[in-house]
Amino acid sequence: MITAIGSLDRKRLPAGAVLVVGAGLAGLYLALKLAPRPVYVLTSRRSSKGAASAWAQGGIAAALSSDDSAESHALDTVAAGDGLVDPAIARLVAGEGAARVRDLEAMGVPFDRSDAGELYLSLEAAHSLPRVARVKGDTAGREIINVMVRRAQDADHVEGLIGWRAESLLLDAQGGIAGALARRDDGALLSVEADTTVLATGGIGGLFSVTTNPRTARGDSLGMAAVVGATLRDMEFVQFHPTAIDIGRDPAPLATEALRGEGATLVNADGRRFMDRYSPQGELAPRDDVARAIFAEIQAGRPPFLDCRDSIGAHFPDEFPTVFESCMSAGIDPRTDLIPVAPAVHYHMGGVATDEDGRSSLPGLYAVGECAATGLHGANRLASNSLLEAVVFGGRAAAHINEADPVERRAEGVRIQPWLSMGPEVSQSLRHSMTEHCGVRRNAAGLNRLIDIIGGLIDQVGRANPLIASHMIAAAALAREESRGGHFREDFPDADAASRSSYLTYERLE
Repeated sequence: MITAIGSLDRKRLPAGAVLVVGAGLAGLYLALKLAPRPVYVLTSRRSSKGAASAWAQGGIAAALSSDDSAESHALDTVAAGDGLVDPAIARLVAGEGAARVRDLEAMGVPFDRSDAGELYLSLEAAHSLPRVARVKGDTAGREIINVMVRRAQDADHVEGLIGWRAESLLLDAQGGIAGALARRDDGALLSVEADTTVLATGGIGGLFSVTTNPRTARGDSLGMAAVVGATLRDMEFVQFHPTAIDIGRDPAPLATEALRGEGATLVNADGRRFMDRYSPQGELAPRDDVARAIFAEIQAGRPPFLDCRDSIGAHFPDEFPTVFESCMSAGIDPRTDLIPVAPAVHYHMGGVATDEDGRSSLPGLYAVGECAATGLHGANRLASNSLLEAVVFGGRAAAHINEADPVERRAEGVRIQPWLSMGPEVSQSLRHSMTEHCGVRRNAAGLNRLIDIIGGLIDQVGRANPLIASHMIAAAALAREESRGGHFREDFPDADAASRSSYLTYERLE
């Protein structure tokens, strides 16, 4: 029952029920694996289109061939993470990878297979072998999400709280998490009290002016978790996808890494390749190296392009329909034309610090998917490890919740967000400032200026979640006086001899 108290409605979930905030791959997979425990999924009506999981093109990485191994996948993951990947977590995820892909296929995900019945596996940057399972070319994310949504809709134990967007977490008397406060587009408030709460809200791309993420991916759950005392990890590490299609759209459509895996090259307007000047691995160098190379070309006045004419050519509509459609809609035929590209915020390696079972530092609160920091990605995520992380930790968190003794949690108070304060003018100011001062290349002067801008916006509109998340990212970037992975400091261009993850709580910034 929902009971009205003034302008605030309250809903107490049944004992032992789980509140899942977010309906991307991590949240839906976890919800399905919690069966038969009651699960309530809190999501806006836009979630099926707005979940970043649905936008993933490359696929899901796992050791699926006879000449591959979980050990090799783990080693590639550690190498790509530039010194900050937890090797035990990398082995855990890689070891469960093949089983999770088979589980998704059993659920109905139609992974591409050859005429001989073998999974079609793509090679992507920094992988030593082809190991990325695809679906209908470049539509893996969308197809997987479609299957998860259908499964959740058919599941008797899953109920959707649709049309609501979480804006703050509810605390119990002991400092644990007892659910969330949500708001509908018309301003109505709903307090959802739960014994167990799981954040599965995705990333932070919407905080930047150039991103491949949904604009609604603004780090809201990071702000919510931070203000109630949760520990956040590695917030400074933002991955810029090197090849967003540069056609002036927000968000920017993506030219998947699989194109370069199939032989596409990066060239200047005159058709000359340039990546060999930046990395011996060329087009298949780690994403942060490729993004900085492309950014350098842009800064030097040499607009970069992706050349797929020989490597993909006439096969484009069948093998990469999403990229083909995006290009054609802008008057670019990638079978015969070069594709203009630029770096764009694509993935956040940081997030709510969790253990191997998805538990945060606060009792009653779990986090899975991109909003969590598990130690898998380190300073730079290995291509196509994101969907794998979502199902591995979604499954592990579900198993831990099902095995744990239930704890009753009662909310002691409600923190209301300054709703509508993040209007277009404030949002644009934040996005522009984050891109200018916390983008591909950073320095102390710019980061200090950014922190001042964010502070001014907080003074203007209040502690809105996107502003809190941005403050945490900027502060962590300023504190890391080295360059590593996705974090490049012009004033500290070298990496420290000792690698370390960063852990931060919001009270340290106040």
